[in-house]
Amino acid sequence: MYKFIFIACSAMLLGYVLARPQEQRAAVTTTTTAATIVKQDNVNNADGSFNSSYETSNGIRVENIGYLKKIIIPKTETSDGQVIDEHEELVLVQTGSYSYSDPEGNLITLRYVADENGFQPEGDHLPVAPQ
Repeated sequence: MYKFIFIACSAMLLGYVLARPQEQRAAVTTTTTAATIVKQDNVNNADGSFNSSYETSNGIRVENIGYLKKIIIPKTETSDGQVIDEHEELVLVQTGSYSYSDPEGNLITLRYVADENGFQPEGDHLPVAPQ
């Protein structure tokens, strides 16, 4: 019985190897070109804020700004929602954008805010939720 299973598995493996397409290394072409960074700025401040941006030779642009923000967090609440105690916490807020050209040549730009409310992207190319 084990010999039959071994022979069947070997036959399936051999069939798989023979059925796969052969590589054609000479015919492989690529439509992408290497991009270089043509402009780059990075600023890191002592207070934790920063600003970074770069632009590449193929038109990609990225900007990211970050800073620390104090928010009030309720420690405890009564059963009816009254805040008994609260404390401050620092959260990192990041805003920015990036843009690039899609395969059809359209400029795609995404702007975003990421804070205590989560990641909030905006862009004309993004679907809009029904109202």
